[in-house]
Amino acid sequence: MEFEEVIRGRRSIRGYKEDPVPKKVIQEVIELANRAPSSMNTQPWHFHVVTGTPLDMIRAGNTERNISGVPPSREIRQHGAYKGIHRERQKTIAAQLFEAMGIDWGDKARRQDWVLRGFRQFDAPVSIVVTYDQELADNDVAIFDCGAAVNGLVNAAWSKGLGAVINGQGIMQSPVVREHAHIPEEEVIMTCVAMGYPRDDFAANEVVSQRRIVDEVTQFVGFED
Repeated sequence: MEFEEVIRGRRSIRGYKEDPVPKKVIQEVIELANRAPSSMNTQPWHFHVVTGTPLDMIRAGNTERNISGVPPSREIRQHGAYKGIHRERQKTIAAQLFEAMGIDWGDKARRQDWVLRGFRQFDAPVSIVVTYDQELADNDVAIFDCGAAVNGLVNAAWSKGLGAVINGQGIMQSPVVREHAHIPEEEVIMTCVAMGYPRDDFAANEVVSQRRIVDEVTQFVGFED
């Protein structure tokens, strides 16, 4: 694919085929994502690629702990509830997804099922757990750098015919993830990326989130009109 085709075509994928993803394809995706820029070439990220039984164990443990009321234990700082315009954007994408899936706002059972899908990493055949070095804990630059690598993951996946979604819900119970993905103690769990081949019959996969136009997000200084 051309670069612009990847950027404009990529969508967050929340419904996956059961088909396994070859290890070689994931290696190619990571090779591309690994080219992400980082502060002074520090490259703080690590990718833990999980599939099969270990991923099923993470799904089960994450879901069971969350629905039983165990407080989330994500290892990065949390933003809390969104407010104002950020909350409105959150509600807008939720409305788009629910409309696509035929979920009524008042249907608590189906809304809960949607949340549980997130806890299960949307039943994707692959999860890439992204971590960074513990010695850089509380270093916002390292987290920023990892964000660049995660962006590389989802775009590289799309260029290879794979779908992906960045999925903080999937690692809310970090002890479960750490145990079954064999995350070393000297690494901090940042997030995970669910990945696999998109289902053609899953309506939410066609949802394109709205974006602000350039003039709304940009200030040009010193340019001639």
